Amino acid sequence: MFTEPWAVVLAMVAGVAVGFVTARLQDRFRLASARTRVEEITANARKEAENILKESQLKAKDELFQKRDEFNREVEQIRQEIREQQRRLEKRAEILDQKSQLQQKKERALENTQRKLHERREQLDRRSRELEKVLEEQTAKLHEITGLGQEEAEKLLMERLEQKLSDEVARRIQKHEEYLQATNEQKAREILATAIQRYAAEHTVETTVSTVDIPNDEMKGRIIGREGRNIRTFEKCTGVDVIVDDTPGVVIVSAFDNVRRETAKLSLAKLIQDGRIHPSRIEEVVKETQEEMDRYIQQVGRKAAQDADVPNLHDKLIYLLGRLQFRTSYSQNVLQHSLEVAHLTGMMAAELGLNAALARRCGLLHDIGKAADHEMEGGHPKIGAELARRYGETDKNVLHAIAGHHDDVNTDHIYTVLVAAADAISASRPGARRETLEKYVKRLEELEALAASFPGIEHAYAIQAGREVRVIANANQTSDADAIRICREIARRIESQLNYPGEIKVTVVRETRAVEVAK
Repeated sequence: MFTEPWAVVLAMVAGVAVGFVTARLQDRFRLASARTRVEEITANARKEAENILKESQLKAKDELFQKRDEFNREVEQIRQEIREQQRRLEKRAEILDQKSQLQQKKERALENTQRKLHERREQLDRRSRELEKVLEEQTAKLHEITGLGQEEAEKLLMERLEQKLSDEVARRIQKHEEYLQATNEQKAREILATAIQRYAAEHTVETTVSTVDIPNDEMKGRIIGREGRNIRTFEKCTGVDVIVDDTPGVVIVSAFDNVRRETAKLSLAKLIQDGRIHPSRIEEVVKETQEEMDRYIQQVGRKAAQDADVPNLHDKLIYLLGRLQFRTSYSQNVLQHSLEVAHLTGMMAAELGLNAALARRCGLLHDIGKAADHEMEGGHPKIGAELARRYGETDKNVLHAIAGHHDDVNTDHIYTVLVAAADAISASRPGARRETLEKYVKRLEELEALAASFPGIEHAYAIQAGREVRVIANANQTSDADAIRICREIARRIESQLNYPGEIKVTVVRETRAVEVAK
């Protein structure tokens, strides 16, 4: 049965309408689902945003608390530093007050001394006028009583006055010298005691040992090598003598140059530890050790300059300072001795109101010549002054202190005197140096011979290890005034002719004995 066309069209229209309605319904359903999904996503995003906000707020609070704690700690640290600075300032103020009081005491003592000297001068002037008056009266009486001529009377009067006043002049000289000596010695003791107390270093006595331990006697044969080629190569490279004898467990290294000897010791120790001992290896190890030793010497010299607070030294002077580490004088390490002299000189200069930095420079470089005295001719003061001048030292005080700290030149610079005093302090401390018996005995014999060479002296005895000499004068050939004069001349002769550490006390004894026998 055939359907009508219009029915077909109607059916198609109905199908389209149904499809359209269905599509619209599906779109509405998808739209509703999308809205629901969007709402869910929005709600989740809002929750996550709230959570993130809360976490950020908590984190910000924690950071704020941490910052506040750090700020409080920094504030407390700053307060602590301020309190520490206040304590240091208070301590410094106390020190300044003490120094001010000490300065006032010194000024008062100086004023008293000046006043006493003025009084003594007036007293001496008054006594001089009285003496002139007495001389005039005696002259008039002599003319009146004896009837002598003027020349004869003057001659007789002068003889009597010379005899009478000789004892008085000697007593006055002795009294004045005792006063000056007591004042000067007291001031010098205060300065020296202050410097020694402020710088109390350990003794620097050392014993240099030039031996190298070996594990067994078989190693001696390896050190010598076939037909002695190893030991010859080693001695040629290092410039030392290697002594391999029957002493078990050691090999002796001998050299005049301490740095060279130390280099040889280290090189030999490396070769023994390495085990490969042949000429090419020896040359390689010795060269490496020499480079290490040069760097070590430079480092030691630089540290010494820093310890002594002496800046702007030439690199060559720093190297020479480092070489002093391997130099000893009477078993005293010369570098440590130089550091002691630098500190002591600086302290004494500060006490006297001088330039402490310049004084430390003079003290540190005073023995610099000992680092090269085996390479150059002359004594170490002359060599040291020449080296310092060559490497940029232009200050006359430094050069004079180096050249004159052993009185080789006239000590007309105050820093030279301070360096000489500090040098004597460092060298004369108990245990700092050792002197051979022969030199010790010779020094005492020279001291006794010099004291006994004066006329009227019977015996002279050096006591207290040469720090004092007792002189026995003949009472029939000398007077009390002569004893005072001879004592003074002996002291001056010792200062000008002998070399000695510290001070030597001279005591002249003159006594008269009366002997009678009862029968």
